[in-house]
Formats: sequence, C-alpha cells, structure tokens
Amino acid sequence: MKMIKPVLDLEFKPAVIELREFNKEVIESGHSNRLIISIKRNKGYIYSREFLIFEDGYNDERNIFIIERFIKTVLWICGGYEIYIAGSKKVYEAIKEAYSPTGSRAFDYDFMSTVYETNVKVIESTIEDIPHEISAEFSIGGHLEGKRIGFDAGGSDRKVSAVVDGKVIYSEEKVWLPKLNEDPNYQFDGIFDSFYTAYQKMGDVDAIGVSTAGVIIDNKPMVSSLFIKVDKKKHFEFIKQIYINAAKKLESIVGHQIPIEVANDGDVTALAGSIDLKDGGILGIAMGTSEAAGYVNEDGNLLGWISELAFAPIDFNKDAMKDEWSGDYGVGCKYLSQDAVIKLAKKANIEIDESLTLAEKLKYIQKLNEEGNELANQIFESIGVYLAYAVAYYAEFYKIKHVLILGRVTSGKGGDTILKVAQETLHKQFKEYQNIDFSMPSEYMRRVGQSIAAASLAKK
Repeated sequence: MKMIKPVLDLEFKPAVIELREFNKEVIESGHSNRLIISIKRNKGYIYSREFLIFEDGYNDERNIFIIERFIKTVLWICGGYEIYIAGSKKVYEAIKEAYSPTGSRAFDYDFMSTVYETNVKVIESTIEDIPHEISAEFSIGGHLEGKRIGFDAGGSDRKVSAVVDGKVIYSEEKVWLPKLNEDPNYQFDGIFDSFYTAYQKMGDVDAIGVSTAGVIIDNKPMVSSLFIKVDKKKHFEFIKQIYINAAKKLESIVGHQIPIEVANDGDVTALAGSIDLKDGGILGIAMGTSEAAGYVNEDGNLLGWISELAFAPIDFNKDAMKDEWSGDYGVGCKYLSQDAVIKLAKKANIEIDESLTLAEKLKYIQKLNEEGNELANQIFESIGVYLAYAVAYYAEFYKIKHVLILGRVTSGKGGDTILKVAQETLHKQFKEYQNIDFSMPSEYMRRVGQSIAAASLAKK
C-alpha cells in the first residue's frame, strides 16, 4: 500500500516504515546475520530485541544507521545504561563510539548517565552469553480509601487536591515559576505548601501521590525541567529527595508515617485515562511545549519505563529538523508539539510575527484554522499523519488499545482534525492496528481525573 504522506512534509520517513523496509532488504539480500541488542536499566531489568541485519562488510553503513536509531529509541522509551550488542563487531564499534562523552550521541550518554548515576557502557557480547530480557510491571494507583493528597507539579502552576475516599473535597491551583528559580528551596517550599494546605482541609493524611515532570526512579526526580536552573552538582542530592523530604516534614506535623508515591506526569495521565475508560493498554500523548507521554499496560500497571518520547526518533530522514537541546534530528518533540505547528507553518508559507512567543504563534495558527484557512488546516492534517506513524512505531514497544491525546496543540478544530486523520491513517496503513482507537480526555478527566489518579498512587 502506498504510504500516506504529510501534505506539508513530503520528505517524512516514518521510523516504522524504514525498519520494515530494512528487514525486507536484508532478507532479499541473501547476506543476513543475527544481531541481538540487550539494554539494562535500574534494578537489573533488561529490554532485549533480535534483528536480522546485513552481515559485516556487506552494507555496514545501513546496519549502523538503523541499529543506532533503534537503540536511541529504546533508551528514550525504556531507559538504560548498559547496551549489550551481539552479532556484529562493526555495529558494536560504531555504537560504542557514538554513545560516549565525545560521540555523536553525547547528549544521550550524559542524560542516561545522570538518570542512573553511572556512566553508560556499550558492551560487546556473544549470541550465547548476551543477557536475556527481564521485564517488570508495577501495580500502582487505584488506591482511593482514606484521606489522600494528590499533587501535580507543572512548569507554570502547581495543583493539589484533598481526596477523601475517592472524592475531591478541595482543590487549588497556584502559579509558581520553578523553571526560573536557582534555589531549590523555592521548589521545596512550594511543594510543602501544597501538601500542608491539603492536609489542613482533611485534618489527617493517609497517603500522598505526586505527578511530576521528569524521569522518576524510586520516587526520585533524577532529571526534571522543574529544576533546570538549579546547580545540579551542588544540589542534586537535595533535588532527588525533594518530594520524600516534603512528605517527611508533613509527617513531623501529623505525627505518623505517610506513604508517598511519585510518578511521571505522563504515566499519571495514562492512569487517569485508564480509570476513566475502565480499561488498560493506554498510551497518553500530550502535545504542548514538547511531547510528553505515559503508559499503563492492559492490566493497568506501569512498566518502569521512562517513556520520554520527545527524544525518541520517529522520522529517519537525516535532513529533518534538529532539536535544539539534544542536537538530534527526527525526534518526537519536533513532530507532536507546538514546535511542529510552527515548523509546518513555515513550510505552508504562513507569515507569523516573529516577536510573538511560541504559545502566541500556536494560538495565531489555531485562530486561522478556526476561520477556515486551508493552509492552517493542512498543518493539523500533517500532524495527524505524524501521529499515526508515530503510534505504529510506538506499538513496536507498547501494547496499545487506546491513544489518549491532549495538550494545547489539540485544542479546538485542529485537535479534532489531528484525531480524525491519525485514526484514519493508522487504520488504512496498518491492518494489525485496527483495534487501536484515538480519543481526547473526557470532561471528567480534565476536571478531577488527574487529581484523583495522583492521589490514588500510594498504598495506604
């Protein structure tokens, strides 16, 4: 079947299509070889995948390109710090050079080394000795009994709810500016203020659940945009313990231990969707300043993956726009975010006042779309195509039944277009994914669902 192209980005090379074409090329070449990749993350969990690639010396450049893109994807979906490669010395040597402090993937090396507090290693193995997959899933959320605090730490506001036996009895939202503050006591004081406010409304606390931006390992934010201005070397230990210590401070007031569970905000969104839909297998994708994501499996559990899809490549076109932070091309944050809208507006030759902020530029395009501007509509149609192929690629990793889309890019008419085009494109192009449906959060979820999901994270 002929590929459906984004009307404003005809050079788009979807990762899922490129992988499938590579596999076909290898089989047809008569020069195939087994390759196994195993990537270890915290607590010894391992993601493993076997490929057929070209034998060494036949088409090394193609092998290295595809496998490097796949390894990067695994790192940003699952996480990891030890990359085992068996079956190709050429691929091993190239990946070892790329994922190093001075290699082409130095950003990824540094990020994952920070998250796991150990330097990323690329290790050559044999087919016989390479570590096998060790998967995990964690039952989290759904605990609604008692008096609970649900806290949501955003980049521009912090929300807290007092939840008693599953009902929100009080909720407040306060403006804060964590991304602009260098002193982590600013963030700590804000977190504790929200905790204490909710406690006062209930008179006691049985559990605290936190939804926060960032990569969370064992209730600790290892990397988070909320602390982007804070000196990491000087305050890293303080930041890691910030939610745990805020809970301990509240414990000293209430006089007993308070269980706390901290989760990535994308995972909490997916959990809220699971509660709302009464089903699992939910991938939540928020298209805002960047691309944020979370996932709960078919049993409503988390996998312990980082799901930082903003940095997972979905376009294998080497000439695609680069992300300013990571320095890499084709990654999700340039396709499923407000940056995508602005990028495509330029391709559509829509003039935008450069003095506007990114959010104002998005609103301008959305206004044009609401007024019936066809070029503006093509922007959201193109994003819908991006989303369809991205979901098909994500489905190589996640078992998906529902895709929940949200974020400011999905507001209004443009959001409806993205939803419609994404579902139609996915179902036309991939028969195996006919069961995946796309939806937006219900009014219930937007109003109180996230608060309840956050509050339900910890066991009493």
